[in-house]
Amino acid sequence: MYKREELKKTKLAEMKEEERLLHEAGFTYIAGIDEAGRGPLAGPVVAAAAVMPEDFSCLGVDDSKKLSEKRREELFDVIREEAVAWGIGIVDHSEIDRINILQATKKAMREALAACDRMLLERRGQRCDYILIDAVELEDEERPLKGIVKGDGKVLAIAAASILAKVTRDRMMREYAEEYPGYGFEKNKGYGTKAHYEGIRELGTCPIHRLTFLKNIH
Repeated sequence: MYKREELKKTKLAEMKEEERLLHEAGFTYIAGIDEAGRGPLAGPVVAAAAVMPEDFSCLGVDDSKKLSEKRREELFDVIREEAVAWGIGIVDHSEIDRINILQATKKAMREALAACDRMLLERRGQRCDYILIDAVELEDEERPLKGIVKGDGKVLAIAAASILAKVTRDRMMREYAEEYPGYGFEKNKGYGTKAHYEGIRELGTCPIHRLTFLKNIH
C-alpha cells in the first residue's frame, strides 16, 4: 500500500511539471482542454477545460480512460470543487453531421474554454493566459497554446479536463439510454459495440445517431 501511494505521488508530481514550468515562466492561469466522444455512432461530443491550483494534492488523476467509472465520478466532484475554474462545451449529433466531427470537436473545445474563461473572470478578474490541449490543433490568436500528444496522461490540467468531459458525456448517454432503449447506450455510451449494431439493425436509427457515421452500415 505504501509503495502504491508513493507511486501515485510521483505520478502527480510528474503531471504537474508542465504547469510548474509555465508558472515559473510567468503564466498564471493555465487551462488544460480535452474531449470525450469523438468516435461514437451516437450522442454529442463533449469537451472540458480546467485550470488547476498549484497546490492540488488529490492522488489518482489520470487519463479518464485509465480510470474506473467509480473513480472518475469521485474525481469529477473533487476537480469541480478544487479547480480554479472549469468549463464544459457540448456539440450535438446534428451539428457533428453538419460540420464533421473534427470541426465539432474544436467547437466544443472553444465553448469549454469560453466557459472556463467566464468562470475565471468572475472569480479572479482574468482569463486563462496559456492553453494546453490534448493533441487536437486549436487556434487562439490572443494566447499561447501547446498541443501535447497523449497529454491526458501527462499533464494534470488536461487529465482533469478529460475526466470532466468523460463523466459529463457518460451521464448524458445514460439518460439517453432511458429515452431510447434497445441500443445499450447505458453500457456502450454510443460506441459501435455488437449490441449497439444489433439495436440499429432491429430498430433503425434513433434521433441522436450521427447519420454521417452510419452511411456504411447495412
